[in-house]
Amino acid sequence: MQANGTFEVKLSPLVLDYKPDTAKVGRMSIYKQFHGDLEAMSNGEMLTATGGIDGSAGYVAIERVKGKLQGRSGTFVLQHNGTMKGGEQQLSISVVPDSGTEELKGLSGTMEINIVDEKHSYVFDYTIV
Repeated sequence: MQANGTFEVKLSPLVLDYKPDTAKVGRMSIYKQFHGDLEAMSNGEMLTATGGIDGSAGYVAIERVKGKLQGRSGTFVLQHNGTMKGGEQQLSISVVPDSGTEELKGLSGTMEINIVDEKHSYVFDYTIV
């Protein structure tokens, strides 16, 4: 199955528990509001690092999503892993196994994020068993 829609995201800086000695490292809270086939909100945290060259960076994140996916209520967790080298981005977002609850129990899948003219949209390919 596939879900499509848009979302707004708010990132807020958080304090690191340590002082990095090489790469520039950051920590942020994530808040998203999803619209479309996924009517939900999410909260999570992101860790980022930039390399020594402009256009090189990486991030990991975990976000808990709560709402309705094509009419099914529940929660699930998304795991992000992204890198960028020379402006070329690679991003993997997947549902954490067995994280679905209520009517989303058994959910698995991957999400693609697109940003065009600063507007965010998603394509969520998923199954529920």
